Amino acid sequence: MYHIDRVVCPACNDNNLVLKYAATYEYSYIIDSNAPGQNITNELLPYMYDSREQKDGEQYIECRTCGAHYPCYFDKWTEDINAKTIQKALHSAYLSKQQINTI
Repeated sequence: MYHIDRVVCPACNDNNLVLKYAATYEYSYIIDSNAPGQNITNELLPYMYDSREQKDGEQYIECRTCGAHYPCYFDKWTEDINAKTIQKALHSAYLSKQQINTI
């Protein structure tokens, strides 16, 4: 049986890949009598918010060599996710991009 031990970029055949999760959040600070934010006493620090809401998010695998992006979505990491399944997903995304570019 054929075993894949590394994942490579279908565009450039390099294995310098990174999984990225880009997200946009909206932070809210309640304005009270002593300062903006109930959790803040002396300084307005970005991590001392009263509430946070995710507005947008995107997961993708990026090749650090050629800059290609391959969309993906992981909500859990299980033993079913391995080099072979990731390589298949990258190849499928690559072929989809090639088809779109020929239209």
